[in-house]
Amino acid sequence: MSPWQALKLKFQSLPSREVEGEGPAGAVLLRPGVRGPKPVAFAALKHHDYRAYFITTMLSMMADNIEHVITYWVLFQLFQSPVLGGFAVISHWTPFLLFSVYFGALADRHDCRKVIQAAQIMFMGVSLGWGILFLTGVIQVWHACILLVIHGMAGVLWGPASQLLIHDIVGSEHLQSAVRLNATSRQLGILLGPAVGGGLMLAFGPPVGLFVNTLIYLPLTLWLLKVPYTGRSREGASQVRRRALGLKELVALVREVSTNRAIMSMVALAGFSSLFVGNAFQAQMPEYAHDLGTDKEGFAYSALLAANAAGAVVGGLLLEGRGLLQPRARTAIITAALWCVTIAAFAASTSYSLSLFLLFLAGVFNLTFYSMAQTLVQLLAPPELRGRLIGFFNMSSNGLRAFSGVTVGVLGGLIGVHWSLGLSAMALLAVTITLLALALPGQAEQKWR
Repeated sequence: MSPWQALKLKFQSLPSREVEGEGPAGAVLLRPGVRGPKPVAFAALKHHDYRAYFITTMLSMMADNIEHVITYWVLFQLFQSPVLGGFAVISHWTPFLLFSVYFGALADRHDCRKVIQAAQIMFMGVSLGWGILFLTGVIQVWHACILLVIHGMAGVLWGPASQLLIHDIVGSEHLQSAVRLNATSRQLGILLGPAVGGGLMLAFGPPVGLFVNTLIYLPLTLWLLKVPYTGRSREGASQVRRRALGLKELVALVREVSTNRAIMSMVALAGFSSLFVGNAFQAQMPEYAHDLGTDKEGFAYSALLAANAAGAVVGGLLLEGRGLLQPRARTAIITAALWCVTIAAFAASTSYSLSLFLLFLAGVFNLTFYSMAQTLVQLLAPPELRGRLIGFFNMSSNGLRAFSGVTVGVLGGLIGVHWSLGLSAMALLAVTITLLALALPGQAEQKWR
């Protein structure tokens, strides 16, 4: 019997008038119109260990972005190579496409604390390597390529294990809050990273700044030494450890997932969003800024770059503060559609102030639908498949971003970046409407099917 068949039998034994479905770890998903428990503001932060993980993860994400700020600036000064800049983007996102499911399986099979520590050590090693190469002045292009690839691989390794760990810390009841706050901490890191990275360069210079950055990864690494969570301590790990790891199993995973309407719709939503739009418009921001009448440098341009992340942070805090928008496939798809409309409006805007507001609003919608989609995948995944399914979700949501440069950037070279972004957003809107129809069958909404 497959995990989905077992889950279906479990569901059928529940009173149908009360619940719509139940996740494998006991997370009840209510039918539309049925009231659940009263939402709790910042529910995940009620857990002491999650508060520590939230802070240390934010520091590590900030360190990740500090490294980007310093290394990209130095590489441009040394080589002034658009090809190397393009490779930096490819090396960051392509590993998600190739290795997310495999690293998800590793998280299923091994202690997630050790998996995360291995990723953090890789990050520290890369920052240390950049610092030494910049200090000695011996860096060559091939050095940069190797370090960029290692950095990208560390990001993929960290993702599934991190999601399993927060699930273990807070349980299914507060998972939506934990995932949303985790996404908020990531955006905080994106906001703070450039400012702190620029400050470290000014105060100490790039090499020493990178040495200092290495230390910022340490709090998370050391904290994991003293906590009891393995990523599966609530369900037990014996069944997971017996599962094989190979191509045959990965094919079987996709076959099993294809029968689950909710998971497939959320994976597709994240994947198409990354494929059509992703964050490719950030790379085109200098041209948008120029067309809006702002200089290429200065506060006005920086505000455009930061508006999306600022919206995600503020939106995450507001949603958590009121305990709003519990995880539902329909809500995730509708907020994704609103994101499409907002991005299309930004592409058409000729007003700087309006564009700034639209980017801020887009950040709110993006965090909302992305965190909700990820929450549903985790809640509905059987424990023995959870890491693999998180990896499958990451492969779709992050790996396909490598191709958004084609839909927005390359197409923008032919018809203009405003038209390419607007048309990409409208194409994505059509896809989300289709997903809404597929995710919501004619009968009562069923998130487990």
